[in-house]
Amino acid sequence: MTTRLRRSELAVPASSEKMIRKAAASDADLVFLDLEDAVAPADKEKARELAIRLLNELDWGQRVRAVRVNDAQSPWAHDDVIEVITRAGQNLDVLILPKIKAPRDVWFFETLVDQLETKLGLTRRIGFEILIEEAEALGRVEELAGCSPRLEALILGFGDLAASLGFRYGHVDDPAQAYPGDPWHHARARLVAAARSHGLEAIDGPYPLIGDTDGYRTQAIWASTLGATGKWAIHPSQIDPANDVFSPTEQEVTIARHMCAAQESSAGAAAAQGALVDAATTRLFGAVLDRAKLIEERTR
Repeated sequence: MTTRLRRSELAVPASSEKMIRKAAASDADLVFLDLEDAVAPADKEKARELAIRLLNELDWGQRVRAVRVNDAQSPWAHDDVIEVITRAGQNLDVLILPKIKAPRDVWFFETLVDQLETKLGLTRRIGFEILIEEAEALGRVEELAGCSPRLEALILGFGDLAASLGFRYGHVDDPAQAYPGDPWHHARARLVAAARSHGLEAIDGPYPLIGDTDGYRTQAIWASTLGATGKWAIHPSQIDPANDVFSPTEQEVTIARHMCAAQESSAGAAAAQGALVDAATTRLFGAVLDRAKLIEERTR
């Protein structure tokens, strides 16, 4: 599986050339042009044309280039995949698949992309990220995580999942009736475990209160603590907090290097900085160093 940096995934309506151009020059690790919820039905085909043109025209630097297509049950999904890949496949890294309920939904897209890559002679495999935003998907998330070799990440889609689960107050609780704790803890933990068990990234979903940077950061920290490696940004102001939270600090990198060095110099378990260092500990700290290296390569 291709390893990509996904600390921040910036959502951009595919119908706005101004916003797409701004996103292509942003600090987001991944930018996805949204053909689904951000575009009205009457504008779907026009937005698709704009997305294709700007994927080909703009300098995207080292950002991951993605498109969120319409869901498999919609009348636009088929043409989204065929048109975007046929005309801009060489400048596309990832497709984001919404409203997934079962493996068959993923296989629909997988079959199309398999055929297109072969027909067009594309040499770089296009990856998938799937949105877990339906009750059916959350109930089968472990199965979904292993259903396609194209999968690179699972994303927790709060808005639609809140509706599908019947959350009384939607994604953000009424402060007067706040749930005692994080109502998304179970979904987050289950998605992270499913993703990790299949070598996938776990991405936390959007935070709708654009002006509440502290709230966004708090949610990102909670997700990161559970093992998520990135979060959606629905506004450029959310990019920096995401990049910051999902990057190891200098202190974390220093400690990780020290711990790994202590283990390498020992025949078995060792003690360093008052803590036990063994193979399991090194595995944890080794992941920190791997992530730091990926970030360094991205920011050169």
